Amino acid sequence: MSSHLVSLNRKRSDENLAESAPAEAPNPQKTDRDQDEGPIRVTEAAAQEIVRQAIKRGTPHAAVRIGLRGGGCTGYSYVFDWVDGDPKRRDTVIETQGVRLYVDPKSLELLRGMELDFTRRMMGHGFHYNNPNAKGSCGCGAAVQF
Repeated sequence: MSSHLVSLNRKRSDENLAESAPAEAPNPQKTDRDQDEGPIRVTEAAAQEIVRQAIKRGTPHAAVRIGLRGGGCTGYSYVFDWVDGDPKRRDTVIETQGVRLYVDPKSLELLRGMELDFTRRMMGHGFHYNNPNAKGSCGCGAAVQF
């Protein structure tokens, strides 16, 4: 498997420490568990809901594929699919707060900087894609324009 795991570790504040540390060989399998940095941020509420739903469906170790597909009112629609197996060869794997996300390379470019959130409101509940790259969306919130 040659999927890419994203390092979500905070950057070192001491630049001299980085200079004195031995050089690390590139390792696409490296990962850490800090949600504050990385291409996609997952809120605590979203992570808790993903874990809750995975347990409820009987697959506590499942991952979630997030991404975009062509279609919808404004050009693209968001993807949120459960994956019980391994990532695809070119996927980026993001592990944070006990959840694992698989993102294809094309979607990652349009989702970079996005926050995946989960909210409960009087009129319903669901996952929300807070995407700074989006130029617009339709009223339902499931379709997006870039």
